[in-house]
Amino acid sequence: MIHDDLMRTTLTIDDDLAAILQQKARQRGVAFKQLVNSLLRSGLGATEGALPKRKMLKVVGRPLGMKTGYDSDKLNQLVDELEADRYLTTRRWS
Repeated sequence: MIHDDLMRTTLTIDDDLAAILQQKARQRGVAFKQLVNSLLRSGLGATEGALPKRKMLKVVGRPLGMKTGYDSDKLNQLVDELEADRYLTTRRWS
């Protein structure tokens, strides 16, 4: 990225943050100052409420196939009943 208007400045960054930035720059294969500029741009955009466009996700409901008499809001009760049935079945044949 080439800019006609460049400002050279000294920026003091905490050691722990500098280490993270250096690691990320190496991982991405970019220069340290390029990464810092990119992250500053992203951060400034986020504070202004400019969020990246996201792909819409469509959620389609479908029947759960619940047995008649079970309330889908009481799934814990269903699990308890199924475990009790399994326990009784195994105890009968022991």
